[in-house]
Amino acid sequence: MIVDTGNYDVIIERGALENAGRYIHNVTGSCRCLVSTDTNVSPLYLHALEKSLMSSGLDVAKAFVFDAGEESKNLEVLKKLLVHMADEGLTRSDIVIALGGGVTGDLTGFASSVYLRGIRFVQIPTTMLAAVDSSVGGKTAVDLGSYKNTVGAFHEPALVLCDPDTLKTLSEEQMACGMAEAIKMGYICDSKLLDLMKSSCNRDEIIETVIERCVNDKAEIVSEDFRDNGIRQKLNLGHTVGHAVEALSDFSVLHGMAVASGMALITKAAANRGYCEPEIYDDMTDILKKYGLDPYLYLRYSPEEISGAAMHDKKKRGGMITIVIPTGYGNSRLLTIQATELIDFIRDGFDNGNDSE
Repeated sequence: MIVDTGNYDVIIERGALENAGRYIHNVTGSCRCLVSTDTNVSPLYLHALEKSLMSSGLDVAKAFVFDAGEESKNLEVLKKLLVHMADEGLTRSDIVIALGGGVTGDLTGFASSVYLRGIRFVQIPTTMLAAVDSSVGGKTAVDLGSYKNTVGAFHEPALVLCDPDTLKTLSEEQMACGMAEAIKMGYICDSKLLDLMKSSCNRDEIIETVIERCVNDKAEIVSEDFRDNGIRQKLNLGHTVGHAVEALSDFSVLHGMAVASGMALITKAAANRGYCEPEIYDDMTDILKKYGLDPYLYLRYSPEEISGAAMHDKKKRGGMITIVIPTGYGNSRLLTIQATELIDFIRDGFDNGNDSE
């Protein structure tokens, strides 16, 4: 299946990695291409991808392979990638290909946005989280220590190629992280997606449909607000608290796990403040648990610790911060509050920790 985002296509197809060269050549024409990937993905899919690229007549540069993990999404690794791109002689007519998960896509996309003031890049997500969320929308960035995604740019890919067969090598924890982002999308704007995920007894049978719905939903939102000044901020449901949990754990808690917990805390607070019915929170925790996510991870930290870490979040603007709250099943709204009020909002989400018992 092909999702047309308006500026580029997202191809979702089992076995598509073997045809990646043909798909990419159709978009880019003859050019030199460089694959950027990490040490987890490289032994699994790099050879197959490069073989496909060469069979389609593309000139393949030496791949850039970096250590897997969030800790590699930094300025030092970015510099190494940029130097490698220059050493391999990439020009403005060439492309860089991000083969991997969200870290690879963010790092490689940002490198392509600044190299020679911007060259084309292609996203080939190999994690569920990247497939349903980070590979689409054109946000690229690296971290500054614990300051997540602080240095980045808006730079859309020329193509996104998603092969669900690559998800078979993921751990259950990594799959759960991706499902967290899909659940997030459901509560933002897609009750039918939530219905599908609630009713399904076999996760693998719905993967392609889940990816397609998430990509369509995100593409529609991004088309209305590419620069993230309005409705696109809804995609941050759970992220203000989630990023804080990630930072407080020194990134030992995976992004999707942290976001799931952040959604639960914010929804509990929203219910306590009358923005949504308590049943929305109960429903959310049920579906999070169904897909292997712990809604109560935030209880490892105090409200003061979470709000303190959240003050570094890039969504803070001046003395204000915008949070996303579910208002119903498949509906949400943006709520802008004084940054100093965030601590009270977070405290309302703790509810004395009774839910974890």
